[in-house]
Amino acid sequence: MLVAPLHPREAERQDSLDDLHVLDTPADPYMDSLVRLTQDLFKVEQVLISLVDKDRQWFKARVGLEACSTSRDVSFCAHAILEPAKTLVVPDARDDERFADNPLVTGAPNIRFYAGHPLIARSGLPVGTLCLLSSSSRTLAPDEEARLRDLAQLVEGYLQLKGLSEHTRQLRAAVSREKRRALLDPLTQIWNRSALAHFYPGEQDIARHGNELLGVLYVDLDHFKQINDQHGHAIGDEVLIEAARRIAASLRPHDLLLRLGGEEFAVVSRVSAVEQLHTIAERVRSSIAGKPFTTQAGVLDVYASLGAACGAPDTAAEVLLAKADAALYEAKHNGRNRVCMATG
Repeated sequence: MLVAPLHPREAERQDSLDDLHVLDTPADPYMDSLVRLTQDLFKVEQVLISLVDKDRQWFKARVGLEACSTSRDVSFCAHAILEPAKTLVVPDARDDERFADNPLVTGAPNIRFYAGHPLIARSGLPVGTLCLLSSSSRTLAPDEEARLRDLAQLVEGYLQLKGLSEHTRQLRAAVSREKRRALLDPLTQIWNRSALAHFYPGEQDIARHGNELLGVLYVDLDHFKQINDQHGHAIGDEVLIEAARRIAASLRPHDLLLRLGGEEFAVVSRVSAVEQLHTIAERVRSSIAGKPFTTQAGVLDVYASLGAACGAPDTAAEVLLAKADAALYEAKHNGRNRVCMATG
């Protein structure tokens, strides 16, 4: 195995990556949709939006792969960024001296085919790749390379816009990149429960200045224990990942999504009226119930119950969570797969 050398302008390249402020941030519905679309288009097992960091490659979006990062030493993408104007295509990694004895080739996920097109920052330097992986050898036709390049340009543009967004500026001011790692749920790649203490005061300030209400949704997957008992925890994890994606896709860009633990999620949302929170809650519920989940164990019907509570901007997070939790209990008691609003 040949470890990729550092980029000739590595320090500048790393600065360009850091300036995007996307490392160790929650999963993004747009990026998740793009990798799923790319997987369907190219008929491969895995698609990654991979960002090459100092000592690792971190996946901003992924499909077909459970890991959210790997060591930079074993990274195919670390080789791909050395030629920023060109797609790196490896038809069969076993026949390439750079990768033949790579542990990702000799063991799981048993990579044979790799194709990665570099993602270029505003500085003109590569920060990662949009890449395809398969356990079967193959190659790319010229028109397929062109499609991969076009999709990579979409990723580039979105990363740059994301880096300029108001949400990103708020995130940058609220918590350091190192702290963000500790606040991300490793399975679903959304914020964990600890993140609530960091971000809730900022939501309060914005709501206060905008004369808005603060709303909290408590989301619980119905009969989730049965999924684990019947199909195993690996399938349960698949369901949790997909549930997080569906919830995130049904929210507005500034809504705050967290995994509280197990099969429980929470959403903090600034709204102008209680009815608006109810609309968001119904959108979340229908996003989960509206289409069966496709897993390694087959197609599963998954549903969720939601409790919702609203309050003035000065209301403590624990108070709103408790009210939403009580409303969730009512939703469960009344038949599940429904939304109940807290009263009082």
